[in-house]
Amino acid sequence: MPWRTCKPMDERLKFVARLLEGEKMSALCREFGISRPTGYKIFNRYKNSGLQGLEDRSRRPYRHANKLPFQVERAILQIKREYDDWGAPKIREKLIKQYPMIQPPAKSTIHAVLDRHGLVKRRNRRGYRAQGTPLSESHHSNGLWCTDYKGEFMLGNRQYCYPLTITDYRSRYLLACEGLASTKSGFAFDVFEQVFKEFGLPNAIRTDNGIPFASPNAFFGLSRLSVWWLRLGIQIERIKPGHPEQNGRHERMHLTLKKAATKPASFNFLQQQERFDDFIHVYNYERTHQGKMCCGRTPMETLEDGKKIWQEKRLN
Repeated sequence: MPWRTCKPMDERLKFVARLLEGEKMSALCREFGISRPTGYKIFNRYKNSGLQGLEDRSRRPYRHANKLPFQVERAILQIKREYDDWGAPKIREKLIKQYPMIQPPAKSTIHAVLDRHGLVKRRNRRGYRAQGTPLSESHHSNGLWCTDYKGEFMLGNRQYCYPLTITDYRSRYLLACEGLASTKSGFAFDVFEQVFKEFGLPNAIRTDNGIPFASPNAFFGLSRLSVWWLRLGIQIERIKPGHPEQNGRHERMHLTLKKAATKPASFNFLQQQERFDDFIHVYNYERTHQGKMCCGRTPMETLEDGKKIWQEKRLN
């Protein structure tokens, strides 16, 4: 058994006990994954101090070579109390003038002293806060797409699957349902690139504020994926945080997907993707929808009707 897989104290006790029973040092060291000098060191600590010698020892050094003398630290605190609005740079200059015979500490050391005594005022940094954008109503195909990850679930081989789904807002047509191993943007890029080649570019894409659609640490929350969409001329719509109903049609599809293709989960990604592909066909070509834009038609029928209406409007 490797030395670091269990608690060190327990392992040392087992090691010493077996030595006392007569087992050889070299064989035990090989089994526990330690060197012979380490083995003799542990055994000698036991012989000199008993069981206390096997306890974990503090790694704290006996002395601190660069520790600030307490007199200097006291002087720093005294100056800070006298000049409450001074920071580390000004306090250091005061120390140099007041005590020219000592080596002045660095600004960072003075700041650490002040921080340790709770004398540093921290600014409240306000980062980017996710907000929703105006949402549009599209009345033609490819006017607005909706996308999201259906919640992850575990496959039979103990790997997690993250289905990325894309639908057309007007027709509810399921453009893609890909089981991915992660929500990293690299996987999403491949899926959207393939869907763009097959169906063209939409006018806008509606998402939530999660990764990889948005980035909490980036300018205006723009992720690499959303910047790519903008460069392609695609507008970005984001629902308000905590309001999944603003992407209600897509979330309703997720409920159907969960019941039809994820319970129980398949053993691996290939088998699971085959179920997703079957679901796409049934959802688009056989399953009718009762929404006001579908009126009992399948997404494929709604999609074709929408294309005809859009083409007639363009001609007129």
